[in-house]
Amino acid sequence: MKICIVSDSHDRGPRLAAAVESAKAEGAEAVIHCGDLIGTNTLKASLKFGLPIHAVHGNNLGDPVAIARLACHSEGLLHYHGNDASIELGGRRIFVTHYPHIGRAFACTGDYDLVCCGHSHVPAVQQEPNVKGGSTWLTNPGTVAGLGAPAATWIMGDLATLHFEIRTLPR
Repeated sequence: MKICIVSDSHDRGPRLAAAVESAKAEGAEAVIHCGDLIGTNTLKASLKFGLPIHAVHGNNLGDPVAIARLACHSEGLLHYHGNDASIELGGRRIFVTHYPHIGRAFACTGDYDLVCCGHSHVPAVQQEPNVKGGSTWLTNPGTVAGLGAPAATWIMGDLATLHFEIRTLPR
């Protein structure tokens, strides 16, 4: 199963939609948003692509009540999890948070195949050693909005192969 991992869209709906559209064209079946959505308008264009979106808060909440209401009326496409999420996609256990330090801590437990975080606006894909003697993938897609970063970035992931690639949106 291929997935689109995004974060820090900061009310830049067209940028988020561009990443989702590109990921869907490459076979993505779901989207993980690691927080800082801000409002419902950020999500509306992306929901039109028909991919389920799993989203967490972040530190820029914007209007969480309106986002939760949108999730209730999204026919199951938007899953708004709150502060963090523990989900299963493509047979993989995934933890989603906004904060890198929390992401690293959960990766170190070895309870997940993939941990996704955001907040720093710096994209990264790495394997984090865990207490079970293995390693866990830790991804940060940077900022799909491109705020305070050299580029607007997101991650295309393949859960079958656990391959993750940082992608850049054209300016």
